[in-house]
Amino acid sequence: MRALISLALFCMLYLTVQGKVSSPKIQVYSHYPGEYGKQNTLICYVSGFHPPDISIELLKNGQPIPNTQQTDLAFEKGWQFHLTKSVSFTPEKSDEYSCSVRHMSTTKKIVWESNM
Repeated sequence: MRALISLALFCMLYLTVQGKVSSPKIQVYSHYPGEYGKQNTLICYVSGFHPPDISIELLKNGQPIPNTQQTDLAFEKGWQFHLTKSVSFTPEKSDEYSCSVRHMSTTKKIVWESNM
């Protein structure tokens, strides 16, 4: 009987944690202040999401940028996760840089604002 109660409590805890859905918070920024024609690093920081199944792409004019680097999935308190994706780039005035994040069935695109 004790084993059955323990199993039931474990199943309830598991379903509670697995059933929790948190939408990601997305930040797109550069390592240094943006200057046209000067090499920099574009960074997309995605945090506070659950479940951990997520896809992050850095885009230049709507197309994926090659040679991006992604950190390992990291765990936060409250069963939430975070990831960072980055790439070296040289911003040009005519180009748009953004981060596209797919989580669950929703995709969000955040555009980098250079402040130039």
